[in-house]
Amino acid sequence: MKQKHNILLLLVFITSIVNAQIDFKATASKKKLGVNERLKVSYRINKQGADDFSAPSFNNFKVVAGPFQSSNFSMINGKTSYEQTLTYTLEPRKKGNFTIAPATITYKGKRIKSNPLKITVTKAVDKPRNPNDIAASDIAKDNIHLVVEVSKDNPYVGESILVVYKIYVDMRNAYITNEIQSKPPTFDGFWNQNIEIKNLSERKGTYNGQPMSYYVIRKDILIPQRAGDLVISPTEIDVDGVILLNKMDFFGNRLRKNINIKLRGGKKIIHVKPLPEVRKPSNFNGAVGDFSFRVQSNKTTLNANESAQIAVKVGGIGNLKLISLPKIDAPKGIELYQPEHQENIRTTTKGLTGTIADIYTIVPQFKGKFKIPSLSFSYFNPQDEQYHTINSEPIILNVPNGAEMTNTEESKIKTNLVTEFKPIKTKTTFISAKAKEYFFKSKLFYILLILPLFSIPLGIYFGNKKRERDQDVIGNKRRKASKLAKKYLGSAKKQLGNKEAFYESLEKALHNYLKAKLQVETSDISKEKIAEILKSKKVNQQIIDQFLKVLNDCEFARYAPSSNTKMEKDYQNAVNVITDLDKVLG
Repeated sequence: MKQKHNILLLLVFITSIVNAQIDFKATASKKKLGVNERLKVSYRINKQGADDFSAPSFNNFKVVAGPFQSSNFSMINGKTSYEQTLTYTLEPRKKGNFTIAPATITYKGKRIKSNPLKITVTKAVDKPRNPNDIAASDIAKDNIHLVVEVSKDNPYVGESILVVYKIYVDMRNAYITNEIQSKPPTFDGFWNQNIEIKNLSERKGTYNGQPMSYYVIRKDILIPQRAGDLVISPTEIDVDGVILLNKMDFFGNRLRKNINIKLRGGKKIIHVKPLPEVRKPSNFNGAVGDFSFRVQSNKTTLNANESAQIAVKVGGIGNLKLISLPKIDAPKGIELYQPEHQENIRTTTKGLTGTIADIYTIVPQFKGKFKIPSLSFSYFNPQDEQYHTINSEPIILNVPNGAEMTNTEESKIKTNLVTEFKPIKTKTTFISAKAKEYFFKSKLFYILLILPLFSIPLGIYFGNKKRERDQDVIGNKRRKASKLAKKYLGSAKKQLGNKEAFYESLEKALHNYLKAKLQVETSDISKEKIAEILKSKKVNQQIIDQFLKVLNDCEFARYAPSSNTKMEKDYQNAVNVITDLDKVLG
């Protein structure tokens, strides 16, 4: 009887362990599909507390939507169950037999992998046209529209314009659940700055005279750099949504259907006008906008060899990042240092607004009065289509204390050999020679005499350490590779916390590293081509997959929520993969 009781307890214990295990499984909607079809890949987790989900690189597939997240919690007869699902919609890039690598999560401090998926992609298949699908497509086209608005289509060279991308939706018949810019626009001939949109919000408007809701999905400030017809290229946006069919269910409600459509368009031709030559000031250097200009010194009275700061500052709205400030011309007797450039610029829907300044440090060498000549700044205002010139007031520096400037000093200044003039001393103080302590046989003499004896064993110790380090070939390669990785990723590390700028810098650093090592423009070729080149260089496939995964993570993270922890992890992954690559590429 006791033995049966023990067996029963053992079975209960084993069952509790099995129930406590986490199940992390990957499934695919299709194992075989045509190159013109799509499939959904889902990752299911049966326990709460799992985090730090990391998707595979999805080599040979394009992510057209996702990840979509859903969760389900239930309690039946006292037993609870939980399931969380993340789903991607993929589109194959080419034919072949492919393996989608496992995804990973962290659960109770342990890294857990899902199962891999084997997918076969065949040639394009004929898809039967379902009348219901045709009707759904027509409803989507009639109720979801991409609109690109340009604030001005005939600006001057250097004049800021705003480009806004909107999706209009007739909410009576459809609504959208997700959008991804699969092909962003290009702005050849423009200086451009994207305005980050943190949250998509529904707004009310009209489309072709009909009331509709719209979402602003992208904003860009463009500044044309040359006259003529400049083209803003079309964009492509993948949209997931729901449309309401013209059919009713049993309860009289309209049936709904999930859709995925591609919105194309947005090509714009901007007719850029040259700046007028009539009445153009001789000192005009390309400033376009509405600006103020001033030159200020933090001191006007100071002593010789005392420093002051003079700020040359332009403020307002316009092409601030493209402006060169006028230079200060210092008079004789004033030492002038290279300026420190400062910018305080915000990107708004009206353009670049804020201030730029050059801060000069000046040091008078002699006493007297010195004049900093006035400066002039010219700009073109597109609002009144006129040139304007602002002249600053000259700055008079009063230096009451200091050495006199003699004729000899003036001559040295003219030949750029200015030295500080010191007046002749007429008084002196005598010191008795008996009070002076001689160096020979002093304490310092004996310390310096003995010191070399102690340095010999230290030299031997450090010499041995250096030889050991030089012989550590693997360690030296690792240190060199790690240093190189941090060099390329330095700009990305400075952007930690700024999601879009961080991942843009991280991706650029990876491409710049490959460009330096492979002597090719990797930013202009596909990931598959990069993989082929690395494979030809005898790089391990695991390292190649890790490199491509980091690139893909950069792309996904721009459109998905991200935390500082995730950014730091992606940064460290990039350091590791560049370090591993450099061991092979040298």
